[in-house]
Amino acid sequence: MKIVVDENIPFIKGVLEPYFTVVYKKGTEISAVDVCNADALIIRTRTRCDAGLLEGSKVKFIGTATIGYDHIDTEYCKKNNIVYETAAGCNARAVMQYVASALANLSKFQNWNPEEKTLGIIGVGNVGTWVKWFAEKSGFNVICCDPPKKLIDPELPYTELHSLLEISDIVTVHTPLICESEHRTLDMVNDDFFRAMKDDSIFINTSRGEVVDEAALVNALEVKLSAGVVDVWNNEPVIDKNLVQKVAYATPHIAGYSLQGKANGTAIIVNKLSNFFNLPLKQWYPDVKKISPDESINWKYIKNTINNYFDIIEESSRFISDTDKFEDIRNNYDYREEYF
Repeated sequence: MKIVVDENIPFIKGVLEPYFTVVYKKGTEISAVDVCNADALIIRTRTRCDAGLLEGSKVKFIGTATIGYDHIDTEYCKKNNIVYETAAGCNARAVMQYVASALANLSKFQNWNPEEKTLGIIGVGNVGTWVKWFAEKSGFNVICCDPPKKLIDPELPYTELHSLLEISDIVTVHTPLICESEHRTLDMVNDDFFRAMKDDSIFINTSRGEVVDEAALVNALEVKLSAGVVDVWNNEPVIDKNLVQKVAYATPHIAGYSLQGKANGTAIIVNKLSNFFNLPLKQWYPDVKKISPDESINWKYIKNTINNYFDIIEESSRFISDTDKFEDIRNNYDYREEYF
């Protein structure tokens, strides 16, 4: 059997060689020629899996070592009996700690405490749930919005979007990118969204770039918001440099880049691949220390320690100094340790 693997997926080299002929390629360079006689693909967001890549191939399994799947044409896969799997939840704690670093540093710069702020979380999936946990431990007043979950369970104590925006001092977005359906999130964050937000509020996006109308965000940063934090962008890796200059912290889609998050992502996909092909790797995990959540965590501890593990000011300065190195920074990132 043959498998094509994105060469920038960590911990995977040497794992599959006993069972497959393995071809490693840059995600952006994986082509129809590469996959035409492949049985499986292991990719990241940089590989668009659609008819242009897959038509005429014998691929039956696609594993993406990412939490999202908007780079996979799921309808094409379903029609052609191709199984696609994600690593949903793998880096949720890493993204939570990114948000924690942003807020800890902004609190110092703007001189506020969590007890004075209402934090609105849009999207209460894997990441949003961890952000809620951290925020409540830290003393924020937390409100949440998740219409698809509310539809399934009307008893959930979630707030309608417009009300959340009116109430929140900080809004952080953790939704998937949904282009069609009643729960569309494409360009969800637009002029109307920012008009509804409080004056001098903070906006954070670590979900998907296309959730945000970036022109609207630029305008809001000029006239409405006190700060913006952006990790995900439209048209990555060719991004809006004007927006980069206006936010408080800008990073190149690395919010989830922890050692544990990457280990989780690779392990989840290797395990799912093993289930599909009945390989003896169903419990495989790289040699990486797992970190248990610290239930005694508090704001004072986070504020005093988080920059030792992830200094968002330093990360942002490095990126802003040369935004053309977007992909280089991502592909050569020194994965940070999760610590709470």
